[in-house]
Amino acid sequence: MTQFKFSVGPWNVHTGADAYGPATRKDIPIEEKFKKFAEIGFSAIQFHDDDAVPNINDYTEEEIKEKARELKKTLDKYNLKAEFVAPRLWMDPHTQDGGFMSTSKEDREYAMWRAYRSIDIANELGTDMIVLWLAREGTLCAESKSPVWATKMLIEAINKMLEYDPKIRVCIEPKPNEPIDRSICGTMGHVMAISAATIDPSRVGGNLESAHAILAGPDPAHEIGFALAMNKLMTVHLNDQNSIRYDQDKAFGVENLRQAFNQVKVLKENGYGEHGEYVGLDVKAMRTTKDEDSYKHLENSLKIFKALEAKVDKFDYDFQKKCVEERDFEALEMYVMNLLMGVAELLNPSDKENKRK
Repeated sequence: MTQFKFSVGPWNVHTGADAYGPATRKDIPIEEKFKKFAEIGFSAIQFHDDDAVPNINDYTEEEIKEKARELKKTLDKYNLKAEFVAPRLWMDPHTQDGGFMSTSKEDREYAMWRAYRSIDIANELGTDMIVLWLAREGTLCAESKSPVWATKMLIEAINKMLEYDPKIRVCIEPKPNEPIDRSICGTMGHVMAISAATIDPSRVGGNLESAHAILAGPDPAHEIGFALAMNKLMTVHLNDQNSIRYDQDKAFGVENLRQAFNQVKVLKENGYGEHGEYVGLDVKAMRTTKDEDSYKHLENSLKIFKALEAKVDKFDYDFQKKCVEERDFEALEMYVMNLLMGVAELLNPSDKENKRK
């Protein structure tokens, strides 16, 4: 039985269209997704602002709130919570060169309008978290904007959000590049620095995505651990990634099983979830996936996470301590590999030693 609660976004079940090819599966209505998400074990939904209110630009502030209230009724129908709302700034013509860091004052004002509306939606849905994936916040041309100015613009934007609502929390999801060439906030360390520079650092933290950490270079478990040590890990996006290619959003653990194990391990060891945090997935189905298997990548990710959680429960900390004291890291490493491979080690090494005594 898992100790964690899980969240998912409606974009995690999609048509398979990408930059190089058309859709390969039918589109699924959002309420149908909610129903299936609840059935397979998710407790909460992650939202973009225009997932919650499609065509958001066409509505007044009050109309947006009303549509969010209607959505809340649908969530309640399936006993689902909203985990967060994220302004989807990267898809709008106003944000071709960024939103909060755009060189256009008009576009920066538009980005703030979307941020404020995201906060309004979050309040109606019953969540206090806004996630900022800074997709286009950086430079396509290195000389197009000063990184000093751009960083200050981001801090200013977050401060405005904190002032707009004294209860809202702002959670930054770092990524080193894509779709932007050079991100201004590419790692969890950047997130910590930005947080410290705001008017209320206690309400600004991070969302660590496994694939984004791999793209940037650090080990995902270490990025998670860094944020936990700073008391700044507000949520996670678990998935997987084949090296430093494009952002792949593969099912959790399918490429880097040992890395995945250590992500689960650091979360479990440090009480993640005890204050209401969710284990969020951000995984996509392969283009070859058939309509009837549209949710299989999510089911597989949950199975892998729970299987690794069971491995963490079996982890022999006494044997780990002994190996560390003796600096026998070869033995420790092989123990971890045997644990993950399920090699016939019915007893933990320390149990065997005790039996011999």
